[in-house]
Amino acid sequence: MDFLELAKARYSVRKFKDQPISKEHMDRILEAANVAPTGCNYQPQRIYVVKSKEGLNKINSASKCIFGAKTVLIFTYNKDEDWKNRLEEGVHSGVQDVSIVATHAMMEAWECGVGSCWVNFFSPTKLREIMGIPENEEVVCIMPMGYPADDAEPLAEMHFGHKDISETVTEI
Repeated sequence: MDFLELAKARYSVRKFKDQPISKEHMDRILEAANVAPTGCNYQPQRIYVVKSKEGLNKINSASKCIFGAKTVLIFTYNKDEDWKNRLEEGVHSGVQDVSIVATHAMMEAWECGVGSCWVNFFSPTKLREIMGIPENEEVVCIMPMGYPADDAEPLAEMHFGHKDISETVTEI
């Protein structure tokens, strides 16, 4: 499948099989994340792979949006390591870097037959505290993932409707 077909086919999976992700697939997903471009290639991202019942219960206490997944990735960045723009105070690349990394993981997961859902509906401060994530790391998103349940399907209102490209692209 070419990339555009992959991008069009992928959807946010909210129902998973009770089956762990194979080591081969998880290795590919993490490798895709590892080769993602970051600002000046500083690679400030950190990925926490949560599979233990205890860890999943902790995440569930911070967000009800893990949809029964047996694996959840937590994406953070080290605030001491992300690229800083010398031209303007406070402009840095951490959130963008992690977003690129997480997207690489999400798309490779789909290529492997593993579904995922990008989740921001949680308190990053609470999640950092309950998961023991260091203070110098900023939590960007969580990503429940696993093999889609046989009856999993995209939510029509969130997957199939797109603005016309003329509404989002401007030539200057």
